[in-house]
Amino acid sequence: MPYADNEGTKLYWVERGAGPPLLLIMGLGSTSDLWYRLLPMLSAHYRTILFDNRGVGRSDAPNGPYSIKTMASDAAVVMDAAGVGSAYVLGFSMGGFIAQELALDYPGRVRALILAGTACGGKEAVRAAPEILVALEGRGVKTPEEGFWMMAPYIYDPSTLPTRIEEDLAVSLHTSLQRKSYVAQLQGIASWAGSHSRLSKLDVPVLIIHGESDQLIPPENGRILANVIANAEVVMIPRAGHRFMTDQPEAASKAILSFLNNAVAHTRREVSA
Repeated sequence: MPYADNEGTKLYWVERGAGPPLLLIMGLGSTSDLWYRLLPMLSAHYRTILFDNRGVGRSDAPNGPYSIKTMASDAAVVMDAAGVGSAYVLGFSMGGFIAQELALDYPGRVRALILAGTACGGKEAVRAAPEILVALEGRGVKTPEEGFWMMAPYIYDPSTLPTRIEEDLAVSLHTSLQRKSYVAQLQGIASWAGSHSRLSKLDVPVLIIHGESDQLIPPENGRILANVIANAEVVMIPRAGHRFMTDQPEAASKAILSFLNNAVAHTRREVSA
């Protein structure tokens, strides 16, 4: 198994496909396995690099908290291990926080940025309802299956087929989640000061993609990001909640691939200019 090393913390990573490099960064308490719906489409066109954030899956779980900046440095180390100087980057949920810090802290390493179901953090962000935040914190003391079903009403659209949700559960149960690691990631989210005041510095193509019925990170957060990122593209997916790639996989795939293809063309024009 390939591992990157960030000052003694081993990070599991893998790649699929060939083409321009694309780095995927997953969200809270989830492993890279949960990219399974998008991975076949993305890896058919891109060298797709995915990894387990510290604390989950096959990566090490050092003592926390895990700051967002530290996890952004993990992403950069994975890129180094893959021999990639710069890449297109897709970050989902907490992975979107990490992707923002990666783009801001490592200028030149991000060719284009996809912020999926995420927010800018800090006081500018729109929070989930209190009962959702209670469930999110309580998930860490439940069994993995109990925690999944505790959050399911808040992360999927009501129209989504139960079989799709059960498929996500099956993938989630491939690896166990330690309570201390889940709490360490939550602490990193809670302590993140946010990116709002710095996002105007981004000078790469940006796609903001969000489910219209997202209860965990309400869609207003996507509009807040768009208001401060110059020329950002915005896609709001109907009948889709937080895990919009499960709720509406075809619409999600189409929007992401279209943006990436345009971003690659943009990069090539800049190189040839």
